Amino acid sequence: MTTYDDRASLTDLTATVERIRSSVEGVIEGKPEVVRLSLTVLLAEGHLLIEDVPGVGKTMLAKALARSIDCSVRRIQFTPDLLPSDITGVSIWDQQRRDFEFKPGAIFAQIVIGDEINRASPKTQSALLESMEERQVTIDGQTFELPSPFMVVATQNPVEMEGTYPLPEAQRDRFMARVSVGYPSVEAELQMLDVHGGASPLEDLQPVAHAHDIVKLVEAVREVHVSEAVRRYAVELVAATRTHPDLRLGASPRATLHLLRAAKATAALGGREYALPDDVQALAVAVLAHRLLPTAQAQLNRRTAEQVVLEILQHTPVPATPQQNGFGGLGRSIPAYPQQPPRSL
Repeated sequence: MTTYDDRASLTDLTATVERIRSSVEGVIEGKPEVVRLSLTVLLAEGHLLIEDVPGVGKTMLAKALARSIDCSVRRIQFTPDLLPSDITGVSIWDQQRRDFEFKPGAIFAQIVIGDEINRASPKTQSALLESMEERQVTIDGQTFELPSPFMVVATQNPVEMEGTYPLPEAQRDRFMARVSVGYPSVEAELQMLDVHGGASPLEDLQPVAHAHDIVKLVEAVREVHVSEAVRRYAVELVAATRTHPDLRLGASPRATLHLLRAAKATAALGGREYALPDDVQALAVAVLAHRLLPTAQAQLNRRTAEQVVLEILQHTPVPATPQQNGFGGLGRSIPAYPQQPPRSL
């Protein structure tokens, strides 16, 4: 098993994450679980879909995360007239050089914010497929590598469906996790009035980490150990979605990979060099639910994908690992990431 060089190096990495978390929470009040999940996806080399009703801070969360890291950031406002070349780039004829010159699009950044992604046409949405999965862009037969780290943070509203194009299954499957910000508590909303009443806190937000720090964090997460029992547990959870009677589309093998990577990132955030079944349990709804399609009968019975995942968690045996191996306390009830489904009005 490959582990960190020493405990001090792990402490340094978690300290970097703590600075980013504190910076983002200074803008997004009362939502520590949402911020933690965003950092988990970043360290797991995934992409995040933020879905909720208008005005709860979806874009604010994405911007706060981007501005807390000293890296290249581009924002794309998705509209019906947005073209694929606006995202990937285009080759333009240069009169002086008498040759085509490639002009990079907005996707060539380390953190890309896609605001209201479902307002663009399916043709434009598909321009993100290659970049999100392979971290490269192919234009006119030429392949261009994207910078590292690379993360797409997209937002969309589950209401206001006029003039929108729902994300196809292939695109939703490329997002590692989906999160709902939710309405703030009364105390958090009162604090928001004090902080946001005069000016936006984003204006004073300064980077607290560099891009190379994130690269180091990602490399550390890759080295987190996952036992055979935990890997099998993740596979069994995903396989159960493919045979559940309330689902007409289960999770893909990519979902299994994303679930395992996210569990490793959660372990690293907790200062551990190994992942537990608890990490998989806490992330299951956020990683799997948005990939599942309920049957027509399940929809009539008002059964959601989130409820199905929670049911699968209850019926899938949790692997027991001997306490002496340092993996004790498995199967206990733990605080999970935000599990509430997106609201519909």
